[in-house]
Amino acid sequence: MADLHIYIGYREVSSWSLRAWLPLKKTGMPFEETLIRYRLPDHKARLNAVSPTGKVPLLVHRRDGREIKVWDSIAIGEYLADTFPAARLWPSDPIARAFARSISAEMHNGFRPLREHLPMALLARTPKVINDADAQADIARVAEIWRQARDNWGRDGDGPWLFGHYTVADGMYAPIVTRFRTYGVRLDPICEDYMAAVTADADFRAWEARAERDPPQEPLPLE
Repeated sequence: MADLHIYIGYREVSSWSLRAWLPLKKTGMPFEETLIRYRLPDHKARLNAVSPTGKVPLLVHRRDGREIKVWDSIAIGEYLADTFPAARLWPSDPIARAFARSISAEMHNGFRPLREHLPMALLARTPKVINDADAQADIARVAEIWRQARDNWGRDGDGPWLFGHYTVADGMYAPIVTRFRTYGVRLDPICEDYMAAVTADADFRAWEARAERDPPQEPLPLE
């Protein structure tokens, strides 16, 4: 039995689950996962029994005779970075690390218009024109963040990620990459190259392949 266990939601739409699952995969540690189909009452009850918030994602770590629970994607990323330093889930340079933490928190707390107008639909391909000014501003801000990271730290690093090697920040922005792909959002070459790296990543592709095999989602409950 693995010491790490993550509870996730529907792979096709649970952006927060993906944000936690990817950094966990990057640690290289074995883990178990439980898919919670939270629109089903019995699954929701199961989640409520283990999660302090009744939400996904939830990471449970059996460690030193204790069961540590960590919820919320960004907290899970921080916990993994602290617990498995060899994974280098934050940049070692303090300036880069401060920027990585800032853009991760910005993703965690902001971009509401983008979320509303470009909801996550991992397997869909439905290009559309984004007419909402606030959503367009969010798209421009994401592109600015990616360019800054790649220009200042990524290009001279050891990989295609925002800071060269994979960090929590890449996990935080992976669902945005899927949204841009779904709705046909076109960006500059630096951002397009970054998006290509995300979608070609073996761990991302493993998540996507599982989403393709998952049973259809249950309908949203009627209000």
